[in-house]
Amino acid sequence: MRRVETLVVGAGQAGLAVSRCLAERGADHVVVERGRVAERWRTARWDSLRLITPNWMSRLPGWSYPGPDPDGYMSAPELVAYLQGYAESGGAPVRENTTVELIETCATGLRVVTDQQTWLARNVVVATGTENQAFVPPLAAGLAPGVHQLTAGRFRSPLQVPAGGVLVVGASASGVQIADELRRAGRTVVVSAGRHSRLPRRYRGHDIQWWLHRTGVLGQRIDQMRDARSARRAPSLQLSGRPRHRVDLEALAARGVILAGRLTAADGWSVAFADDLPATTGAAQARMERLLRSIDAFSTAGRTADALPAFTAPPGPARLDLRQAGITTVIWATGYRPAYPWLRVPVLDQHGEIEHRRGVTRVPGLYVLGLRFLHRRNSSFIDGVGPDARFAAAHLTRRTLTTEPASATAPLTAPGR
Repeated sequence: MRRVETLVVGAGQAGLAVSRCLAERGADHVVVERGRVAERWRTARWDSLRLITPNWMSRLPGWSYPGPDPDGYMSAPELVAYLQGYAESGGAPVRENTTVELIETCATGLRVVTDQQTWLARNVVVATGTENQAFVPPLAAGLAPGVHQLTAGRFRSPLQVPAGGVLVVGASASGVQIADELRRAGRTVVVSAGRHSRLPRRYRGHDIQWWLHRTGVLGQRIDQMRDARSARRAPSLQLSGRPRHRVDLEALAARGVILAGRLTAADGWSVAFADDLPATTGAAQARMERLLRSIDAFSTAGRTADALPAFTAPPGPARLDLRQAGITTVIWATGYRPAYPWLRVPVLDQHGEIEHRRGVTRVPGLYVLGLRFLHRRNSSFIDGVGPDARFAAAHLTRRTLTTEPASATAPLTAPGR
């Protein structure tokens, strides 16, 4: 059994960022990763994926994009190389191919059992990100056995999908990009859309992410939100990492994609949809207009002609016979749910999510990083994890120097804050 001051679980951007911050403080630590550095970016992304944040936003503690195209968008392999270079540049003590099987409290701190060895750590940082387990609605069980089903995380390319049409359930970033790729490959595509977010790729001469950064939207704190849980579950933006290529619902409809409302039932080869498509597209339009007005108030520079046209979809189909429509595959782009079967520490709430305040849990020495809206709106972004990592490194370093850190043992002000 080995001892270490801090053990970090996960070698994605969050785990590597806190490792760099700990190294800068001379703190003893190790990072364990079930696969390789940036494993999820290697194996749980489709082949043509590009980030929807520009390269200049790929900033991490002590590291930034050095290439010739700061306004471009990295592909997944490019991001893997970027994170691999980051890990190597700081000599991150990563132990690859090491799967955590159990974390529990013990007399001296936290006991971490992996498939390689057991560690005793004073601190543990859970940096496994937000994509722990793909969520597939229970109604999926009602589909006929002949319908091929896969999640967005298992989609690689249209060549992988059986011949025929595809129903994509979900209209956030992954859903609309996958639907677009399938349609461009000549497939019949139906998108079942619930709540979604629509914004132009560029506005007033800048990438929309530049405006979200400059106007402070990405820096908004979770304690400023009226409903923390709702804020954390907000849909990702309908954007593409391909300049001047729109993937919002209006653009998809113009390319021949059939739009439908929220999926409500599945029985064999028959599926049913809610009649909420006009309402959800209208709400997305209203939210976009409010945000663009705030940008207009912030700056009058540049032209507003690149704003998206108004779009409220007409009612979609109420029911669809998949066999008759030639649809053979359903892709679930319905997001993720937390899954920590190895975490035997009393920090999970009724939704299975880790309760914390700015990444500090109620169990002394246990931290979490990389979650959506952990502290700020961009906490799960490559560009946003740095401040959270610095805070966690400073907090646990102070804790190491004291015997009874009040901030680590104080009750949380509210679940998840």
